Amino acid sequence: MQATGAVEDYLKIIYHLVTKGEPATTSTIARRLGVSSPSVSAMVKRLEAGALVERSGEGGLALTSGGKAEALRVVRRHRLLETFLAEVVGVPWDEVHEEAEVLEHALSDRLEQRIDALLGHPVRDPHGDPIPPRTGPHDERWADPLTAAPTGSRFRIERVSDRDPDALRYLAGIGLRPGVHVDVGARTPFGGPLWVTVDGTEHALGLPLTDLLHGAVVGTRP
Repeated sequence: MQATGAVEDYLKIIYHLVTKGEPATTSTIARRLGVSSPSVSAMVKRLEAGALVERSGEGGLALTSGGKAEALRVVRRHRLLETFLAEVVGVPWDEVHEEAEVLEHALSDRLEQRIDALLGHPVRDPHGDPIPPRTGPHDERWADPLTAAPTGSRFRIERVSDRDPDALRYLAGIGLRPGVHVDVGARTPFGGPLWVTVDGTEHALGLPLTDLLHGAVVGTRP
């Protein structure tokens, strides 16, 4: 089966859903891609016929070994392009995702290798997402979100979800990026914000934001 841009988009979405533990169903794929459920059903039949996806035991879809290999190839191109756009072209990190979505389908293997070499063979993109290697194993597991960090701990941000450009812009404005340490303070009761301290400045973050920040507890706040 020819891997067109549409096929690559579907495989990539299914890969992202599965690796985050979300159901890869017709309705969830339709919402993520902004298309109708009948359109998704038609494409799924094509992907099944091409031995790229199969039905999982939980009512959703799973990638076959061939489908996963193709998805990883697209994910690698996408994240390399995000890194290139951010580090070389100077595109803000809240804009690189949409630009890479367009360019990833036109990137040749030869140009991909040259970009990889130019960047020094990076292992993570600007959002902290791991860049799959050309060959060999790849670990896509997500660390715990800041939401789960206990009060009084110090938390190192390792990865930030890139699905919301406005949220990325806000987080960058207060200094929250991969590699940054935050001190976890009090949680306002009844669904209120979590207070965190970044470089000596305290900020209140609601659940939608703390769920975007993933990393690890590395100690207690001083």
